Amino acid sequence: MNSTSFTVSAIGHISTPFRQKFAIPRQSSLARAKGVITLTPEFTSDAVFKGLDGFSHLWLLFMFHETLPRGWKPAVKAPRLGGNDTLGVFATRSTHRPNGIGMSLVENCGWDQQQGQLRLHVAGVDLLDQTPIIDIKPYLNYADSRDNANDPLASYVPIPDRDVTFCKSTIPALKEALTRYPDFESLTKNILSQDPRPAYRQHHDNDDKTYKVMLYTYDISWQVRDGTVEVTALVSIAD
Repeated sequence: MNSTSFTVSAIGHISTPFRQKFAIPRQSSLARAKGVITLTPEFTSDAVFKGLDGFSHLWLLFMFHETLPRGWKPAVKAPRLGGNDTLGVFATRSTHRPNGIGMSLVENCGWDQQQGQLRLHVAGVDLLDQTPIIDIKPYLNYADSRDNANDPLASYVPIPDRDVTFCKSTIPALKEALTRYPDFESLTKNILSQDPRPAYRQHHDNDDKTYKVMLYTYDISWQVRDGTVEVTALVSIAD
């Protein structure tokens, strides 16, 4: 059977708080990070969004643009299995896929038009900033939800839910961040509560290593101490 090639172009790009892959939430519905999809200039007619306001949730199809050059693997490590065991690529949501296509369920927060460009606002995003979007589809409860569906990963390692605190030295920077990004504190807590460390380290309640994650325009340093995630430094960086 002959293989067939297709050309897929981005219909837009999404702006999100996530400037790096590390610490993008495993369970995005808990973090409720917001994003804005700006459609490319050829989409000038708002007819493309006609009827969209009737749907509470949407499927985004996107490209894993940063991992595409690295190719794909037939078997990949699955974090929910502890980080060392593998599953077949088609049994995972791995970024290393034959065609680099991902899908994400988001909340529909409405659309607008700014300087002639159509923009779609969404929440509960788990995508890297400036990820190319290749399609948008409505979530259909009757078709996309099945009461009798099996999910074997649900019986494996649960997603962590740790307490998150800010040490006193970070409070001035936190207050400044909140003037720019009102959801900064809640988003930081929701992301770090899921313990973004490698799966093999998540069972350690004390970890001397300092981890860093970039959120919006801030570098966040944190450690795990006595089972709690403590933010130890907040540093503002240039946009």
